[in-house]
Amino acid sequence: MRLAVTLNNISVGTLASREEALSCLRAARRTFAKERIHVSGGTLALSDAELSVTNITNIAGADQRIDAPEEVAKSMLAVLRGNVHATLGKHYTVKIDDYSVNLASAEEVLSLLDTALAMYDPDGRYHSSLILEPTREVNVLTARVESTEPETDKDTDEPLFPAGGAFQELSRVAGETEKSAEDMDFSEFPLGLFSMSFADRIEVVEAYLPESELTELDTAIAEVTKDRETPQVYEVKSGDTLSVIAEKFGLTVDAIISMNETLEDAGSTIRPEDEIIVTVPEPELAVRYETEEYIEESYEAEPVIVPNDEWYTNHSVTLQEPSSGYHKIISKTTYINRTEVARDIVKEEVTWEAVPKIIERGTKVPPTYIKPISGGRMTSPFGRRKRPTKGASTYHKGIDWATPVGTAVVASSAGVVTKAGWGSGYGYVVYIQHPNGMSTRYGHLSKVLVKAGQSVSQGQKIALSGNTGVSTGPHIHFEILVNGAQVNPLNYLN
Repeated sequence: MRLAVTLNNISVGTLASREEALSCLRAARRTFAKERIHVSGGTLALSDAELSVTNITNIAGADQRIDAPEEVAKSMLAVLRGNVHATLGKHYTVKIDDYSVNLASAEEVLSLLDTALAMYDPDGRYHSSLILEPTREVNVLTARVESTEPETDKDTDEPLFPAGGAFQELSRVAGETEKSAEDMDFSEFPLGLFSMSFADRIEVVEAYLPESELTELDTAIAEVTKDRETPQVYEVKSGDTLSVIAEKFGLTVDAIISMNETLEDAGSTIRPEDEIIVTVPEPELAVRYETEEYIEESYEAEPVIVPNDEWYTNHSVTLQEPSSGYHKIISKTTYINRTEVARDIVKEEVTWEAVPKIIERGTKVPPTYIKPISGGRMTSPFGRRKRPTKGASTYHKGIDWATPVGTAVVASSAGVVTKAGWGSGYGYVVYIQHPNGMSTRYGHLSKVLVKAGQSVSQGQKIALSGNTGVSTGPHIHFEILVNGAQVNPLNYLN
């Protein structure tokens, strides 16, 4: 049997079987791939390879020759060379968390990473390198930061201590000479940058890509190092105000208020250890670095809290106003980008002591208040009203909820019943005194279920709603009083 063989509709010879044709194509492809690697250093070329074999009818006296497989493979190679339609180069994809970019070479990857480091290392003391990620089964690279000038022993050329370990070496020497940091003079500390690393996870993988998918190095650097607004949680420190925090993060007070639902206006109270949201300009690639710094600054003492077990937590009295102190320090400070994330004072010399704020604060949790009925429709809110029922005040001292006669009325909060019975305009009424100087009243009842002097718990059934006293229909009248004065119950109900 003779078969006519074509590749991409071009005749490449005759063979005895389809298996021979496939074997020739594989050989041609191997040679084609080796040529591309040798010529371009690893570039992949995409070429069409549509193989076709057709039986040839034997005719008496016609040429019955079958071509040598080597010759057919050569002809196939020529077809592959002439049908290249795409070229893929060996490049690198850099992934930084959710961000990714394609770069032409490993040198460009390192240049990108080194530029991110240089934003915080103007003297070029550190540089990046690529190493295999040991936890991955496939060949994935990751980045690490190394010192460019490790100190060495002059006799052996061996490093005296690991790159970036000046501070650790100082600690070792101090230990050997029994000289603590407190015994050292400020001038003896090796100030400056002593450690750098990448704060984001970086993955670098080899990839065969067309040039159209590559990003220019300058563009990639701009994308990775440009600032973007990133939300962060900030813990309020002693002495902080909204304006101080706004200035610290380059924001306006209005911007901070808009980010935090708990802040109503510029006069909203904030306390130490409160957490508020701020936005911080940060680049795509975060860099962690540690410095040793000499600082002269004013400082605040931590406030002193004097607990009072007789007071509620919402009651406090300032016993002593604070004043700032002043000190000189050697600080080991950790930053992520330009934001300070940790500070360890290595040595301190106080010029004058800070005076702490002393606050006496209650420890008891104040009672909570709940709505005295389930359901109901508010018919008269707290405050001034235009057309009250005849005999009623024009200033409504509580809240009315319309509800059928006989609806269960419960104690809004735990306390002691001070009155239970008829109350003139209130009809049948119940008064409850609560332990924090507050009291509640429940009016226009149809039936009272408690007695004066009785202790009740929050949610305990105390009466049934009704239509007694000065009333135009079945409802419950509810008041909350603070030190004897009515307040809007809606400001206190949970």
